[in-house]
Amino acid sequence: MDGILNFNKPIGWTSHDAVARVRRLIREKRVGHAGTLDPLATGVLLVCIGQATRVAEYLMASDKVYLARIRLGITTDTYDSQGQVTGTREVQVNEPALQAVLAKFSGEIEQVPPMYSALKHQGKPLYKLARQGVEVERAARKVTIYGLFLRELALPEFAVEVHCSSGTYIRSLAHDIGQALGCGAHMTALERRASGAFSISQAVTAAKLEEAIIQENWQMLLHPIDTALQALPAVTLEPAMAQRVRHGQKVNLPMPPASACRAYDGDGKLVALMVYQPEADSWRPDKVFDLA
Repeated sequence: MDGILNFNKPIGWTSHDAVARVRRLIREKRVGHAGTLDPLATGVLLVCIGQATRVAEYLMASDKVYLARIRLGITTDTYDSQGQVTGTREVQVNEPALQAVLAKFSGEIEQVPPMYSALKHQGKPLYKLARQGVEVERAARKVTIYGLFLRELALPEFAVEVHCSSGTYIRSLAHDIGQALGCGAHMTALERRASGAFSISQAVTAAKLEEAIIQENWQMLLHPIDTALQALPAVTLEPAMAQRVRHGQKVNLPMPPASACRAYDGDGKLVALMVYQPEADSWRPDKVFDLA
């Protein structure tokens, strides 16, 4: 029961709801997710099962692709349609003006996270402070928009496809686009279409998972743990070296220095995630896996 489930989260569920459903269905305690989706959002939610929970950080760091629907002329406190309306303005925007503004949000940009987010201030989630009517100053963060494409246009609404770096808030992007257009905006729908190598076309619904469990073949829906580590170089260990790594010992690997690598045994099984230690010119097992 070790692997990554590409789960298609339905609207209305929190990411915690999805994890709880999967945990209950497969009867496995070690279940987590990599990259939160708001209840309003749908699409790819990577659910890590068993030892896969140990590579969640690598899944979270991957690029994302979203399809976002945005309504001009109305702003809300949450930057989406689930919040309270904070203002309305007339929309005098045409397609050329919209395209010109979208172009300004391509590349590396600075983005202020929304108050209604899970980021913490002095140990307390921002959204809890926001619900208490408290607003705190948030530092702008650099994110990268690799692609921002207009997919539908029916003003005052439109849809954009966003290819972005990890940590990008699409709600904030919608809000900032509205500010740049001078009329305000909020997000009305969001679908995560891809997270790293995982796409919406391959995502599994709750109904499909339940059906696979009844047929006792649900493990076939899991992706291998090392799918999360494909960006790292790989090395195959000799038997004696593999044994040393399994016992947490440092080794010298026949490969050029890098920050980390995947180590496999002669049977192709993932043994460990290794990190390079330049001061000792050796490799240390950071995460050791015991895979069947």
